[in-house]
Amino acid sequence: MRHRFLALAMAVCLALPAFAQDSVAPTVDNSPEAAQVLPETGLAAILGKHAEAIAKPSRRTIGPVIEEIGAAGEGAPEFLEAWADKRVGQRASDGRFFLIEKVADGYRLTDPATGADAGTAAKSDISELRPNSGVRGVIASALVASQLNDPDPARRQTALDSLARDGAAEHLEPLRASIEAESDPALRERKERLEGLLTLRFDADPAARIAAIERFSGDLGLDVRAALNPIVTTTRRAFAGSPEGNVAAVLRPGRQITAEEAYTLLVAQDLAPARLTRADLRAALQANLQDGQVGGYALEELDTPAARDAAYTALEQAGIVPAAATDDEVTALVAEHSFADIYTEPNADVTSAARRALDAIETKVGVMQAADLGLDALSLASIYFLAAIGLAITFGVMGVINMAHGEFITMGAYTGYVVQLLIPDYTVSILVALPLAFAITFAAGVTMERLVIRFLYKRPLETLLATFGISIALQQIFKNIFGTQARPLTSPAWLDGAWVLNDVVSISYIRIAIFVLALIFLGVFLFIMKRTRLGLEVRAVTQNPSMAASMGINPDRINMLTFGLGSGIAGVAGVAIGLFAKVTSELGSDYIVQSFMTVVVGGVGNIWGTLAGAGLIGTLQKGIEWLNPSNTLAAQTYMILFIIAFIQFRPRGIIALKGRAAGD
Repeated sequence: MRHRFLALAMAVCLALPAFAQDSVAPTVDNSPEAAQVLPETGLAAILGKHAEAIAKPSRRTIGPVIEEIGAAGEGAPEFLEAWADKRVGQRASDGRFFLIEKVADGYRLTDPATGADAGTAAKSDISELRPNSGVRGVIASALVASQLNDPDPARRQTALDSLARDGAAEHLEPLRASIEAESDPALRERKERLEGLLTLRFDADPAARIAAIERFSGDLGLDVRAALNPIVTTTRRAFAGSPEGNVAAVLRPGRQITAEEAYTLLVAQDLAPARLTRADLRAALQANLQDGQVGGYALEELDTPAARDAAYTALEQAGIVPAAATDDEVTALVAEHSFADIYTEPNADVTSAARRALDAIETKVGVMQAADLGLDALSLASIYFLAAIGLAITFGVMGVINMAHGEFITMGAYTGYVVQLLIPDYTVSILVALPLAFAITFAAGVTMERLVIRFLYKRPLETLLATFGISIALQQIFKNIFGTQARPLTSPAWLDGAWVLNDVVSISYIRIAIFVLALIFLGVFLFIMKRTRLGLEVRAVTQNPSMAASMGINPDRINMLTFGLGSGIAGVAGVAIGLFAKVTSELGSDYIVQSFMTVVVGGVGNIWGTLAGAGLIGTLQKGIEWLNPSNTLAAQTYMILFIIAFIQFRPRGIIALKGRAAGD
């Protein structure tokens, strides 16, 4: 009895403080000790609640936990990023999670909820969290949803980059929800595009998918084709009856599919046993030969493939040999089954819309590829015209076959290289190199004409041999001065990159600059020939040298200036060509053949013919390379053969000279 009384008295005493707390106004204890025992809220509370799941996560079960962490507010995105980057650790003493940074004596700890410094800990007291790739993928999905609405545009851009690479069905709704609040026009446009791409792939409503597919019909973006192609992907399957599913094409053995391929499908789908090989058949019959018989067939009866197949079938039915298909069984099994290509996408309306969109895109791509090929041909034609215009002057006007013309191109390229060594500003160096290259090669051309060419007029074979020898000598001089290694001729920064019209059509700024330069030289040449005294005298000497001399014109002087002008233009062409081609001693020899072909095909002595010849040869070469892209040497061979045939039908070129000069 005494014990019961004592127990009751103790219970009353213990209850008195609680009664007093209910009767008195509560007080707040702000001491650090009290703060540590107060219940945690927000991210800290969620981490404590799911500590075991976070420490040992599984892709199949961690999704709800990550979703709850993502909705925790402050500190949640940073924690998820650190978790995915393996920068989260769990302290063994109390099980709490921290953002960790390795230091010399252990880890520096940061509170994930507040971002406050939590001191350091020894390596033995911290267990690093190392989520596998599957868990990191789930974390990445959760991060995308929060980053899409991040105040920082760079983080929103990063989220869109992640969606473009690894977009999934769960990203569709967060992306749609973020579009309306997007304030950046460029990011909003990209979000809308990504929303359409994810819709056509993952939306549960087929009508929404079809609408999204039709929206992108004709769009040349690579991302559109990457999204549409999986929809029309097919799998080849065999069926015991009629094909089932979204059928892309029914395959008839012997037509769209071979009988061997058809039976391989049957075996792969466990619809038929493996095929019996001749070696296995022979081994099985030999192993079961008893008293001159195999499977009830006499040995002398097994002289045909059909008889041997029948004997094996008998052994098979008796359970003596494993099941395998003989030739007649293969034929029968293939005939009993049907075969088809089945779309992986089950909805036929969606695949039809995707196929129509891809057909429209392919048609547009074909048109754009033709336009891109045309731009390439125009670019190449401008290069050939720039290289040939100087030769057109010397060969067309003077009748001199200058085999050293390519070396004047090389001389101009090396001039640009030397100028860039002295002037590091590439824009200024190019502006200096162009006139300097003209002056140097002009002087070299005049020197060559005075010392060699003037003595060989009207002796074309000797001129060819002499200039060919000069060509070899100049190449050797270039090698002695600059070596055999390619030298860089760097274009200015504003010529870097390309003018991109879409994912198919683009052209580099350097080629555009060369095209403009070719037009400038065409204009300068026409101005000189039509509006200056030198041009008048050159035309007079070209038409009739004797009559021009009787009118007071010095043909010798005109020939010298004409040869120098042609050589100077070759030097400028060398600077332009060197901006995208390797500058070596053989640079000019790569263009000399095309330059001669351009002049001859276009029409000797006619600048418009040179322009037409450059256009024809550039287009022809690009067209042949497109038809045979793996063999550029063959393309050049075909081009030369075509030009030989062309000259047989039009020996004077596309635009032939008229008047007296045409007969010289």
